[in-house]
Amino acid sequence: MKIFAFINQKGGVGKTTIAINLARALTLKDYKVLLIDFDPQANAGSGLGIKVNKEESIYQALIEGNCEKFIKNPYPNLYVLPSSIDLAGLEVELVDFPKREYLLKELIKKSTINGVPLKSFFDFIFIDSPPSLSLITVNILTACEGIIIPLQCEYYALEGLSFLIKTIRSIKKNLNPDLVLFGLVLTMYDVRNRLSHEVAEEAKNYFRWIIFKTPIPRSVRVSEAPSFGMPVIDYEKNNKASLAFLELGKEFLERVKSYSKI
Repeated sequence: MKIFAFINQKGGVGKTTIAINLARALTLKDYKVLLIDFDPQANAGSGLGIKVNKEESIYQALIEGNCEKFIKNPYPNLYVLPSSIDLAGLEVELVDFPKREYLLKELIKKSTINGVPLKSFFDFIFIDSPPSLSLITVNILTACEGIIIPLQCEYYALEGLSFLIKTIRSIKKNLNPDLVLFGLVLTMYDVRNRLSHEVAEEAKNYFRWIIFKTPIPRSVRVSEAPSFGMPVIDYEKNNKASLAFLELGKEFLERVKSYSKI
């Protein structure tokens, strides 16, 4: 299992933050990670200091059929395929396109880097998704192998999650039989807040089989880091959220190894 997507149709739950910082945590352990920004808001790229350029984005890579020359390398072992606002018009452009659900999957399959297929060059490929259940999201679900759902520890957090899981099961049945609901990460967790504890407990009641033990705590530094184009792990390495992401990285690797043994 190499290709993972971070998905939740709700906005502001920490998808991009987790994708960036988990990827960075893995690169610090000498794993090569490609982060694909498949969200028209292009926050994954900007959060790593990459300027948005529609001529050097995944949208252009889809047109050309290979993403190698558009991949950036902002940190050792961490590579990024940035996005742009042009991706927002993709659904309209693909109305009559045959096999439009497999566009991203085919791009990953056909693309190379240094003459090597992406899946052979990288240990992991992460895909950041938009806050919607659209054709873009369907492309992501068709292309990935494991799904990680960020769940905000706030009121209404679980609302809509059942619909997301229903969508995932439908994609698994009809388009991607290898799809696995890999994990659920609690985000913006405040140990002093009763509501955070209640949401965490309710999530465990329903999703105990996939929930990660490591919650990501609420921290101002997490919000500040993207404005400097840095993962919080690099922005303030001893911050409680930075330490949580490093721990999440360990837990992620342990879970990947356990899946590979099944």
